[in-house]
Amino acid sequence: MERDDRTPVATFFADGTLAKSREIDLGEDAAHHARVKRLSVGDIVAVTNGLGSVARGTISKLGKNLVACHVEHVDTRPPPPPLHVRVPIADRDRMLWLAEKATEIGITTWQSVRFHRSMSVSPRGEGSAFVAKLRLRMIAALEQSGGAWLPLILPDAEPDEVDTPDASASILLDAAGPPLLRVLDGLADRQPTLLFGPEGGIEAAELALLEAKGWQRARLASSTLRFETAGVAAIGVIRATQLITED
Repeated sequence: MERDDRTPVATFFADGTLAKSREIDLGEDAAHHARVKRLSVGDIVAVTNGLGSVARGTISKLGKNLVACHVEHVDTRPPPPPLHVRVPIADRDRMLWLAEKATEIGITTWQSVRFHRSMSVSPRGEGSAFVAKLRLRMIAALEQSGGAWLPLILPDAEPDEVDTPDASASILLDAAGPPLLRVLDGLADRQPTLLFGPEGGIEAAELALLEAKGWQRARLASSTLRFETAGVAAIGVIRATQLITED
C-alpha cells in the first residue's frame, strides 16, 4: 500500500467519528486557518476529534468558506493519566489563557468554581457564552499541540459542590500546606483533582469547608502567585510526576 510519510502541515478539529476513506468538511474557521497558512489542495493535514482519534489525510477541497479533508488513515491514542482541574471563576481573559495552556499540557476535566471573592471580578468568566469561548480556546490549543483528547467542561460549581472523581486525591493549593511534590508522593495510581482559589485567596470559611470534605492542602511556591500562574505550574508538576510513574 502506498504511504505518504510527509509531516502534516496543520492540524484541524472535527466533532464526531473519524473514519478512513471519508471526506470531512472542516468548516469556515478551518477554511480561514487554511488561507492564513496558505494551504493547497493535496497538502497533508491531521484531524483530531478530541476523543482519542487522530486522522491523517489530504486537503480535497479548498475555498473561501470551505475546506475538506479526505481521510487516509486513523490512529487511536490512549488518554493521558487522569488529571482533573478546578479553577476559580476570575478574570475572563486570564481564565481563557489558563484553559489554553492546561489543554496543551493535557487535563481530563475542567470545572469553574464560584468562590466568594470571584464575585468582585469584572469581567469574569462565567455563563454559557463564556463556556462556548472556553471550548473554542481549548480546541485551538488542541490543534496547535496536535493533541488527541479535549478536556470535558463540567458545569460551574460552588465550593461545596466541586466534582471530585477520587476524593482521596483532592489537592487544594494553599501557602500553608506541605510541598506539592510531598503530597503527590502519597497519591500514586490515583486520580488527582487540583483546586486553587481566586485573587486574594480562598476565604477562611471556604477553606474550612473544603478541608472538612477531605481536600489536602499543598504548597507550590513561597511567593504569592496569580491564579493562572499557580494553575499552569501545578498542572505541569502533576503531569510530569505522572509521566515518571508511567515509566
